[in-house]
Amino acid sequence: MKAPAHLTREEIQMSLDELDSKIKVLKGRVNATASDSHHTYHEHIAGLERKRELIMTRFADAGENQSAWQELRDGLDQLRNDLSKLFK
Repeated sequence: MKAPAHLTREEIQMSLDELDSKIKVLKGRVNATASDSHHTYHEHIAGLERKRELIMTRFADAGENQSAWQELRDGLDQLRNDLSKLFK
């Protein structure tokens, strides 16, 4: 399973919520099937949980990247303010 690469924090959160919902449904189906059933719900759940872990990693990375960009913007704003004060 792959985690999407270019999502905003809000899109990542929506994706995590959808995965949680799918995993919950599949776990309910596992409990509803007979023990000798050949359904592969367990494998599907494991795959979705791996995808969820990857997306959580992207979510954490997005937060770090966003704070780095915010620091850069703040630095540029400060530089602009300093330059405007210098030429006044």
